[in-house]
Amino acid sequence: MKFRHVLAPVLCSLLAACATSPTGRSQLMMVSDNDMSQMGLTAFNDMRKQGKFVDSPRERAYATCVSNALIAVLPPPWNTQQWEVQIIDDNSANAFALPGGRIGVNRGMFKVATDQDQLAVVLGHELSHVVSRHGAERMSDNMATQAAVLAGTAYAATRGTNAGYAAAALGVGAEVGILLPFSRTQESEADTLGQRYMAQAGFDPRAAAALWQKMGAQGGAKPPAFLSTHPSSSGRAQSLSQQAQQLMPVYEQARANGHSPNCRL
Repeated sequence: MKFRHVLAPVLCSLLAACATSPTGRSQLMMVSDNDMSQMGLTAFNDMRKQGKFVDSPRERAYATCVSNALIAVLPPPWNTQQWEVQIIDDNSANAFALPGGRIGVNRGMFKVATDQDQLAVVLGHELSHVVSRHGAERMSDNMATQAAVLAGTAYAATRGTNAGYAAAALGVGAEVGILLPFSRTQESEADTLGQRYMAQAGFDPRAAAALWQKMGAQGGAKPPAFLSTHPSSSGRAQSLSQQAQQLMPVYEQARANGHSPNCRL
């Protein structure tokens, strides 16, 4: 983690690739928004060609209703972009939003997110990844890490160290010490922003903690928290519960101003 904090500012300065996330966090950004949008559209169209989307008018209308309420409170240019929502024939509880204005919701998500507020938790989180440019940031970090590993391998070879062994060791160190912990930072940032957006859109922010408690109860083998790309469900629920109390005035003001979504499945 410390290595990443040293590397990113240096690369920002050398490559003029600095950006700031909506929460004020410094980001290394070496991939353009246009490139990310094109990649997002290509990936979504590939899923369409592969027959991943299912014709489910009720579920699609419901997910679109929740999405539109959230999109309306996003900062520009995302609040004026044309977004498309599709339902994926997959029973796992998952959803995504892609640069380029595309949203996918697995059918299994509706079994866990059982009302509009809980679905807004998921979609607000995914939209926050797009607004925060996490995809481009992730790609930029990978590019920087690969460059560092190559440089370290070359240096090790000059010192008589086995180059293959050095590359493997550096690769594991980079993954555990830089990429995965930083991904957890992105996930936590998306939690914070998504909960803020849902409150501004008139969805109850208290639903965030309830949803992640349900997600944590899904069971199954889970990796240790320090090796996971997501914060633990229990820690996530606790943090979101605390943030919800601070967002209740925002939610109540949004409802008073006419932001009263009524999305039903």
